[in-house]
Parts: sequence; C-alpha cells; structure tokens
Amino acid sequence: MTDILATVVRSLFIILGLFFITKLLGKKQLSKLSFFEYIVGITVGDIAGTLSMDPDLSLRDGVTAFLIWAFVPLFISIVSLKSKPFRDFVEGKPTTFVENGKIMEENLKKEKFSIDELLEQLRKKDIFRVADVEFASLDSNGELNIILKKAKQPLTAGDLFMDLPEAGVPHAVILDGTIYNDALKNAGVSRAWLNAELAKRQVTAEQVFFAQIDENGQLKLDLYNDSVELPEIKQDDHLLILMKKIQAELEWYSLTAKEPALKMAYKEYSSRLNRWIKKAKPYFSLEE
Repeated sequence: MTDILATVVRSLFIILGLFFITKLLGKKQLSKLSFFEYIVGITVGDIAGTLSMDPDLSLRDGVTAFLIWAFVPLFISIVSLKSKPFRDFVEGKPTTFVENGKIMEENLKKEKFSIDELLEQLRKKDIFRVADVEFASLDSNGELNIILKKAKQPLTAGDLFMDLPEAGVPHAVILDGTIYNDALKNAGVSRAWLNAELAKRQVTAEQVFFAQIDENGQLKLDLYNDSVELPEIKQDDHLLILMKKIQAELEWYSLTAKEPALKMAYKEYSSRLNRWIKKAKPYFSLEE
C-alpha cells in the first residue's frame, strides 16, 4: 500500500509540474512543432513517465533533469524572439520546393524529400499538376505551403466586386441557458433587446442551449429540446430588428461616451430612431 501511495503522490506531483511547464511555454506548444520542440516534448514526457512509475529513481535528480529539459527550451524561445539569426539556426528556414512551376531538385535532396512525397503533399491540397504551382515551400514545422498561379486560383467575391463591406464577428450571447452580458455589449445590443427577441420566439433563456447574434444583427437559436419548432420571423421583420439593434447601440454609446458633446449626439440620434421605430411598428407583422 505504501508503494502505491508513493506512486500516486509522485504522479500527482509530476502532473502538476507538467501543467505548470506547459502554461509557462505557452500555446505555441499546442500548434505545429519544430524538430527541436518535438524532441523536447518526447523527452520531457519520457522523464515524467519514468519518474512516476520507477520508485528506485531519485525524485530530486529526476526533477532536476525535468526542469532542465523544460527551461532550456523556454530560454531558447525567448532568445529566438529577439534574434532572427538565432531563430533561423534553431528552428531552420523555409525551403523552396517549387518556384514558377519548376521543381527545385537540390532543395528536395537537402530536405531528404523525394519527388513522390512532394506529389503526395500536393495531392493532399487537391493539386495534381506541378505546373499550376507558383510557389511552394517547406516550413520549419514540416508543413508544405503553396501558392497557385493567378490563373489557377479560385475566384473570390473580391475579384468581382470592389469595396465589399467587412465581414462582422458573430457573438455567442447565450451558452447553456446563461446570458453573457459581455457578449451582448460586444454585439451592441441590450439585455432588453435580447429578451424581446426571445419573447417573439416564445422561449426563455433557460430553454436555449446556444444563441448567437450574427454579423447582420440577427439572432440564431439552438434549443435544448430540438423537437420544439420556433416561430418563423419573416424577412420584412428583419428591418425592424436591425433598427432596434442600431437604436440600442446608440443608447449604449450615449451612456459610455466620455465627451459630453458625443453623449448628447448619441442620445439625440437614439431618440430620433426610436420615434421612427414607433411609427414603423404597424407595418411589420410581428408588431401589433
């Protein structure tokens, strides 16, 4: 029993140590790893596992090795942020594999990459002709990045239209039946506006598993009970919803603006828009 208790204590200690080191190294360790980071991760995990299971090992010596393998990469990452030559030496530089549709054979040999492996990586990105590639490089984390020639790139809305509006950011305002005021503030709406929208759909916040305000100011709901059908809001009612959202934003700005002139201006515009909303209510189906 004593041996089991010792193993439990050692394991818990190592888990806490790993958690601390992981937080210290940052989220970069969760992304694509460089070769050096990959080796460090394997070694630190092996040391931690061995310390947990082998009671004959000195915990002091093991923790010392554990800390060295953890803090040396931290030191290297800090120096790398400040020095590009050092960063290039430790992490390596991207290697060009394809340029203007031409394969760089010497670079393939340098990185021990066969032509079959290159073609396989291209096929994974739905590219079957090397001649269609303008530029392809192998990054230090082993990821192959590719730029197609202009004529082979997919058409986007930006190619067809100029001065397109920026896409907004959706905001999750209800999670697990709980309303989040910070999300409402970021979306520029009030809690009263949200309650009114929920009332139109004949639901309460407690019935909502997930609610999101999209970039157009429209509220999208996902209920706990998927069998409940929400009342359909007609398209012409979205204008009224948008007007109310803008009015709520102006009201919010009138409360948070620091300059008195701005506070007065926002309050005046909010009042004007509120009068227009009252006049427009009879023309929308959701309003009596």
